[in-house]
Parts: sequence; C-alpha cells; structure tokens
Amino acid sequence: MEHLLPLFVTWDVNPALLHIGSFEIRYYGLLWAIALGISAYIFHNIMQREGLSEKAFDSIFWFGVISTVVGARLGHCLFYDPGYYLTHPIEILDIRQGGLASHGAAFGLLLGLWLFSRKNKMPYIWSLDRISIAVAISGVAVRLGNLMNSEIYGTVTSLPWGFIFVRDGETLPKHPTQIYEALCYLVLFIILWWMYYKKDTARRRPGLMFGFFLIVLFGTRFLIEFIKNPQEDFEVNMLLNMGQLLSIPFILTGIVILWCALRKPPLDPAPLKKSFSGTPAKRK
Repeated sequence: MEHLLPLFVTWDVNPALLHIGSFEIRYYGLLWAIALGISAYIFHNIMQREGLSEKAFDSIFWFGVISTVVGARLGHCLFYDPGYYLTHPIEILDIRQGGLASHGAAFGLLLGLWLFSRKNKMPYIWSLDRISIAVAISGVAVRLGNLMNSEIYGTVTSLPWGFIFVRDGETLPKHPTQIYEALCYLVLFIILWWMYYKKDTARRRPGLMFGFFLIVLFGTRFLIEFIKNPQEDFEVNMLLNMGQLLSIPFILTGIVILWCALRKPPLDPAPLKKSFSGTPAKRK
C-alpha cells in the first residue's frame, strides 16, 4: 500500500478562513451562508417566473431560513447526543464548533414550508416541489463545508483519491464521502432544474419533483453511510447508523408521493397565481 501513498490527497486545510481578533470566519459557516443565498436566488427566480409577489418571497425566505437553521441545530443535539444537550440545554445555542444535522434541517424546513403555505393559502406541495431545487444545490455547499472542517468522512480506502485528514489525526487515506455526496447532490440539482425549467413538470404533476428529490437525496445518504465512519460512539455496533435510520422515513415518503404524482393525470399548466386565488387548475 505504501507505493500508492503519493497518489493520496493529504488534506490539511485550516477550517478558519480568517481571524478578526477573537472572532473567526469559518469556511463551514460561509458555505452555509452561500447555500442560503443560492436558495434565495433560485426561489426568487421561480416566484418571479410564476408571477408571485415580493411579499410572498420575503415570507417564504424567512420561514425557510429560520426553520432550517433551528431544525438543523436541534436535530444534531437531539438525534446524536440527547443525553448531554437535555442536561445542558444552554449549549444548544452554541454553534461555534459546528453541530448541524441535515435530517434536522429537513424536518425544520418541512415545518417551515407548511406554516408558510398555510399562512399564504398556497398548496403545500407547490412549495415542496420548488424548494427541492434549492435544497439540492445547497446540499453541495454544506458537504463542501464538511470537507473544509475535515469531518464526516469515510472508512479507510486504497483508492488513489483517498484523503488523509491530517487535522483530525488521521494517518491513513479515507473515503472523501463529503465529495461523493456533493457530486450526487449536484447531479440531483441538474435533473430537478431540467424538470422544472425545461419540462414544466412541477406544474403538471404536483409532487413528482419532491418525491424524486426525497428518494434520490436520502437514498444517496443511506448508501454512502455504509462507507462512513460513525459520527458518534453509540453508532459503532449498530447495523444501520443514525443517519440511515433517519433517512428511511424520507425515502418511503418519497416513494409514496412519487407514486401518487404518477398515477394522477397531469394538470393543465394554468398560471398558478390563479390557483392560489381560489380557482384550482383543471386536470386533463
């Protein structure tokens, strides 16, 4: 194995981009901000394309941002270390050392979009279909943030693209699972973008994009977890780790939503703003 070592990537990147006194800006936080910015840009473009107001955009942006961040933090604390955080609740507010869970972000976003849809009297599935485009590309940025933090990587590999995560004390090459997931999410984003902008699928078959999104994103997460190192000690002897167990309900939900979307006849692609005003789009 030693003769392959020169081919491996020695990863020794400082997770802090810059320091200003005692304050530091980390790549992880910056990439999270970029993810939220990209999501806002995409959703704003969608709402303009469908003739919806700036007020509606402001509403869904703040519902989405707050629910995603709060859900991600609570998800990490309650899914992966509930014993500690339930006895030290004030520590939940300290996110300087990381600790954001994608499954928690998903639960939070689902709740936030439900509240937005209810408040604005808009179809819940409309929001879910369209937000899936933004979430897919955001997942790319977040996983790159994990790479910059030298965290959530895989098991030992002899493949030439293995990463030696020096800052985490590793001496052997590991699967860069952050990059694997980022690439899969990028492909998912491209497909969803094509479905919406080129095929107008979102208008004609509500739920198709969101169901496909859930199956692919969480299916990818489920499979890649097999070559990931356990994130917490309690996962070491588990047949399926916490990430996989949390992914299963999302995958099953995606299958049901996709099946329902495909079995119904396509909608007439009438302007959705008319549907929101109380006149439902007619099915062919």
